[in-house]
Amino acid sequence: MAQELIDGFKRRIDYMRISVTDRCNLRCVYCNTSSKRLMSHDDILRYEEITRIVAVASRLGVSRIRLTGGEPMVRPHIDKLVKMLRLVPGVEELSMTTNAVQLQEYAQKLKDAGLDRVNISLDTFKPERFTSLCGVGKHEDVLNGITAAFRVGLSPVKTNTVVLRGVNDDELVDFARKSVTDAWNVRFIEEMPLVDNPDGYKLVPIEEIKRSIEDVFGTLEPIQSTFGNGPAKNFRVKGSHGSIGFIAPVTNCFCQTCNRFRLTADGKLRPCLLRDDEVDLRDALRSGASDSELEQLIVAAASNKNEKHQLEQHIAPHGRNMRQIGG
Repeated sequence: MAQELIDGFKRRIDYMRISVTDRCNLRCVYCNTSSKRLMSHDDILRYEEITRIVAVASRLGVSRIRLTGGEPMVRPHIDKLVKMLRLVPGVEELSMTTNAVQLQEYAQKLKDAGLDRVNISLDTFKPERFTSLCGVGKHEDVLNGITAAFRVGLSPVKTNTVVLRGVNDDELVDFARKSVTDAWNVRFIEEMPLVDNPDGYKLVPIEEIKRSIEDVFGTLEPIQSTFGNGPAKNFRVKGSHGSIGFIAPVTNCFCQTCNRFRLTADGKLRPCLLRDDEVDLRDALRSGASDSELEQLIVAAASNKNEKHQLEQHIAPHGRNMRQIGG
């Protein structure tokens, strides 16, 4: 049986999110920071290095892996990494967060390689608004990617919508309706103040989002998620086969149940998304560290995990952007 990885606040760490690249084929307004330079090829972890870190972490009880970016599918042969990670003993769940622009092309390859499921970022159903929010890309490609994910069985498919006041908050009911008509698992997320947006911070509190949906569909029924144990509070419209989740990192801190690490594209292990503390695994790997030494670094990262983030004090990380950390 794998050793359990417990932090200083008695939280069990069993989940690692891995940014495989800081590059992305979109430029979403709440994520992109154009002033941050892109990493060089040598900066970024090789697939073999990622696999070794996961193998060591799995012996410490990390059983759930999510690949993120940037956009994971802009990294060549991402299905090869999926296949390598699928073979690591102790990895029970392997998922990916994607913008789905290329998912129609890669869905079957990823499923065949061993990917279990996907989370797909989608903030609008309106093509012109998609261009405004994402800078580039085609809205129809994302919808085709969602269809492909359902078709090949990357299940359950979840969609993530960051709600921005005055931008896409008029589409809340449209997204919620998808949980009824198409059995989508829709999740609404509060905007976090992670980039300097010239248009300002556009937070819509989750309670306000939920009220807007219940005004149309009636009181939502709470449900227990059957996939994962993430921060979403899950509900459904009565009689529907989909779900509606709410994630409130700003107005309802869920740090007390945090069970995760994040591995940056250049091999730094972050105990918290919203703090700048990091442990350098890449340099250790490339300096010839043994598996035992890597374990010690991972255990040290767990012991350095803070009790909570500092968003309520308007303190956000500044050393990284989301493309480097992974959402």
